[in-house]
Amino acid sequence: MMQRNGGGVGPGGQPWLLRRVRLTWLSFMLFFILVFFPLIAHYYLTTIDEAGGPDKRIFGPRPGGELCETKHVQDLCRIRESVSEELLQLEAKRQELNGEISRLNLRIEACKRSIDSAKQDLLQLKNVISQTEHSYKELMAQNQPKLSLPVRLLPDKDDPGLPPPKSARACRLRSCFDYARCPLTSGFPVYVYDTASYPWGESLDPLVKQAFATSVKSSIYVTNNPSIACLYVVLVGELQETPSSPLPASLELEKQLKALPYWRSDGHNHLLVHLSRKSMTQNFLYNVSTGRAAVAQSTFLEQQYREGFDLVVSPLVHALSEPNFLEVPPQVPVKRKYLFTFQGEKVESLRSSLQEGPHQSFEEEMEGDAPADYDDRIIGTLKAVQDSRLDQVLVEFTCKSPRPSLPTEWALCGEREERLEVLKASTFALVISPGDCQLVASAGSSMRLFEALEVGAIPVVLGDHARLPYHELIRWSEAAIMVPKPRITELHFLLRSLSDNDLLAMRRQGRFLWETYFSTSENVLGTILASVRTSIQVPAAPIREEPAQEIPHKAGKMAGTDANLADNGDLDLGPVETEPPYASPRFLRNFTYTSANTYQTWNRAPGPFHLFPHTPLDPVLPSEAKFLGSGTGFRPIGGGAGGSGKEFQAALGGNVPREQFTVVMLTYEREEVLMNSLERLNGLPYLNKVVVVWNSPKPPSDDLLWPDIGLPIVVVRTEKNSLNNRFLPWDAVETEAILSIDDDAHLRHDEIMFGFRVWREARDRIVGFPGRFHAWDVNHQSWLYNSNYSCELSMVLTGAAFFHKYYAYLYSYVMPQAIRDMVDEYINCEDIAMNFLVSHITRKPPIKVTSRWTFRCPGCPQALSHDDSHFHERHKCINFFVKVYGYMPLLYTQFRVDSVLFKTRLPHDKTKCFKFI
Repeated sequence: MMQRNGGGVGPGGQPWLLRRVRLTWLSFMLFFILVFFPLIAHYYLTTIDEAGGPDKRIFGPRPGGELCETKHVQDLCRIRESVSEELLQLEAKRQELNGEISRLNLRIEACKRSIDSAKQDLLQLKNVISQTEHSYKELMAQNQPKLSLPVRLLPDKDDPGLPPPKSARACRLRSCFDYARCPLTSGFPVYVYDTASYPWGESLDPLVKQAFATSVKSSIYVTNNPSIACLYVVLVGELQETPSSPLPASLELEKQLKALPYWRSDGHNHLLVHLSRKSMTQNFLYNVSTGRAAVAQSTFLEQQYREGFDLVVSPLVHALSEPNFLEVPPQVPVKRKYLFTFQGEKVESLRSSLQEGPHQSFEEEMEGDAPADYDDRIIGTLKAVQDSRLDQVLVEFTCKSPRPSLPTEWALCGEREERLEVLKASTFALVISPGDCQLVASAGSSMRLFEALEVGAIPVVLGDHARLPYHELIRWSEAAIMVPKPRITELHFLLRSLSDNDLLAMRRQGRFLWETYFSTSENVLGTILASVRTSIQVPAAPIREEPAQEIPHKAGKMAGTDANLADNGDLDLGPVETEPPYASPRFLRNFTYTSANTYQTWNRAPGPFHLFPHTPLDPVLPSEAKFLGSGTGFRPIGGGAGGSGKEFQAALGGNVPREQFTVVMLTYEREEVLMNSLERLNGLPYLNKVVVVWNSPKPPSDDLLWPDIGLPIVVVRTEKNSLNNRFLPWDAVETEAILSIDDDAHLRHDEIMFGFRVWREARDRIVGFPGRFHAWDVNHQSWLYNSNYSCELSMVLTGAAFFHKYYAYLYSYVMPQAIRDMVDEYINCEDIAMNFLVSHITRKPPIKVTSRWTFRCPGCPQALSHDDSHFHERHKCINFFVKVYGYMPLLYTQFRVDSVLFKTRLPHDKTKCFKFI
């Protein structure tokens, strides 16, 4: 070890020492370079920058942001500046919003105070209204005290009756009829004696007796309780003499009448009915004292007839058979082959003034035997017209087989079918009254009148002394021409001077009288009872309504509103009814309709609400008063209270103060489509309720949820699948206005309201949306149904149309059954039938509103109208209906009602009117 240490110092250790010295020096140099050289370099560079000035600096900060001159740094700077500006803007916006929030809070507080104040005002207003209503009721009670019904006097079997009149000829209603047993509210109960309960019942004509019994069963006035009866009816003829049952003598018949259980010594409130089927009938009541009993028959002598008490009735031609409307000739053309016809023969020989001596004037003839002279003059004048050949006429005064007739009466010639064929070719039919002026009514003349009206020949009655059937109630001048016999020489000129329009009006009125009063045994009996009821001023019984058998259903969630159908912006269509549904007033004119409008009621010609009417023999419709246009005395508060601008826009219009309408929707196994249609009715103003006519025999699904539209939805079960069910007068419909709509019809709320407003201005018309028209096919000589777009129309489809409930009664109970049968056969044409009916009654075309031509919904299941046979069936329907009515009742029109200002946003101080174009 010592050697190794010692040896390191000597010459032998020199290399190691050098290496150590070099290593130390190297370490020192590295330290110097790493520490002092950067400091020196920094100092040097700093000194250079300071010596060169600020513009020549290489390192160090540069003033004014000059460091951002490079491209990437410039982008960063722009971003920084943009963010700074946005922050400043957001801060300003925040401060502005804070200020707005403060202002809104102040407004909210003010609105809350206003609401509280309005609630207080509303409460005070309700109190004022309640007090006003209470005061109004008190005033009404003071000025219109409630009246009790009069005490009804029921007949007593031992009742001595009224004081006897001075003579049997002096009998009038005031002296021979006991009004106390027929109060105004009695309903006019009628008791009919059983023909088997009196001795001469076996001698009655079997056909007359059977027809009378059938008619009695169908009458709504007949009662089986004689103790409450107002009128007692006895069938006394027509009698047939047989070996087993000879005709009773006058004294014997008089005793048998007095033996009736409710005759009460003088027969007051009794009606003796004698119905004749033949041109010659026995007037066996002529020598019978009928006391205070009224007589209804076809034949009367002047000394027998009691004006205003007895009734001249029509003969019973169709005893058991119904008239065939298809065999009745059409009412057009107006002019027929013959200008006038007459076929008849007098059984007795008359002195002919044309063959005995010189010509006499009518004044001279009147001093002598006027009846015979007049009849001879009539024969000569009519033969002269026939020989002149100025017009084609047919007059025959001799018959091969004259029918039996009364003395001085013109006997009918031949069989009934032969006479009808001649009358079908006649424009006028002469009815020459009996030569004996004492014979004021005869069955033969009534038979001629009946046959002329049946085939559309206008009756010309020669003789002003004749009493036509129900002449005190029927205005015969509207259906027949009454000419005194002295004017026979002017008859030809008179008949040629009548215009075609007058002839058609008289022919249509004659057809109406025949259909309503004379055509069937039910009509004959109904007319007799209605005559007595009208004479004593008892209102008719209300017509029956169709009972609605409601199908129970479950209501689902609250229905929404389709924005495309009900979003009307700021347009106010009217109030959505939140109160219980408001029904139309009923029975407003029960008494005045019977007493004040007697002639209007009995003589409803082809004018508004006239043909196919509710007539005296038909019951009164519940809402007929307003339908007939009578004034109610009410101020139109809810109807015409609209001013200008928006007030007018929100007002309903019309002259009825408050009114709603009912939607009647026909459906058949399309539940989804039906639910969608019902939902679209949510929020519809003035809607009373919805009546869904469920036309399918299969009930709705058990899990079907019906929409809750805030109003009643009545689902009605029908007896059979029939399109006629759409127009049944359901008792669930309590409004006059009906909106008939298909389950797939798409209508906006503003369109429905516009149609309702238009209907209120024309309540007797059909007001709807899709229009159609009829056309004459020259090649096939028939009528066609046309649905092409046209400016002219004659029909409005009832798949979306308003009409009055009055027409539902007429369609279901008065319109000929043959039309409803064809609708059921084709499952089609019910809308055409309703248009025919309304045009036939009013002689006015329907009203089309808006330019809409169709209303079907896209995507709905295919309807019946898409079938290829649909239009062929409608062609057939139109031609069949024309045969039933006897003419084409549809009328063309180019009138259409469009909304000019209805949907326009109107300020308060602008437009003053509402214009239709």
